[in-house]
Amino acid sequence: MACHASLNLHDRVTSRQCSARTVAPVMTAPMSPVISLDGAGKVYGNNRALEAVSATIHPGQFVAIIGRSGAGKTTLLRCLARATSPTRGSIRFGDVDLTGLHGRALRLHRRRVGMIYQQFNLVKRLRVIDNVLVGRLGHVHGWRRWAVLARRFSAVDRDIALRCLHQMGLLDRAWQRADTLSGGEQQRVAIARILAQQPRVILADEPVASLDVLNGRRIMDSLRRVATAANLTVVATLHHVDYARTYADRILGLRAGRLVFNGTPADLDAARLVEIFGELPEPLDGREAGALAGLA
Repeated sequence: MACHASLNLHDRVTSRQCSARTVAPVMTAPMSPVISLDGAGKVYGNNRALEAVSATIHPGQFVAIIGRSGAGKTTLLRCLARATSPTRGSIRFGDVDLTGLHGRALRLHRRRVGMIYQQFNLVKRLRVIDNVLVGRLGHVHGWRRWAVLARRFSAVDRDIALRCLHQMGLLDRAWQRADTLSGGEQQRVAIARILAQQPRVILADEPVASLDVLNGRRIMDSLRRVATAANLTVVATLHHVDYARTYADRILGLRAGRLVFNGTPADLDAARLVEIFGELPEPLDGREAGALAGLA
């Protein structure tokens, strides 16, 4: 007999009678805004990290950013998150110009942008569920802020966290310490934490660079599924072109801070790759490339 919704969340996860069908999928986030870059540039001293980048990213697109190390990929993500501000041009999320955000408006924007990093940034000694609940902190107000210091979240917040773990296929790991999980599982917990944040856009900086190809596929599958199911924009920097070709709707290619390619995976031929990287980049080995090809 399947278990019913209950505030006893520990039983909900651990009871053998619970059916996965009784755990609702993660709540759908508000539709992502149109992202518009108009001549965006960033200068650090004498270094031009970004130079007059213009592009439009439509809601629900999975966009891969590729290029050599130092091409400006991470700087572009940081500008989109407003972790740093462009020194020229503009970046708009819908009608909002990010360059003019300060104070509460800036905090609100950052809450609406979920960041995934190469390093998982989990608190290893905490349980998985507690790590995911960190994503709810931006939604906690008033006296409840004091309660979360003792890891006391509302039943609604815990329910959202469990739904996000279910979305990542990790509901049965909810009460384990994070440091007992594999690298791929820890990255999926990090994604569940971002989903709990209920962002309007997900930005991922080399999310699979530290993983083997099997776990990399699982992470990319998860991000692709999130983008499709929730109509949520995902912008990811990727080291391997093979991942960009397999998963992205559009690819942006940066070289020395300039946008030199903006097109579909089908448009990314050898000549375009040389234009982006200065040479043909090293592909995944034959077995790994074959595994990715099987997903197409």
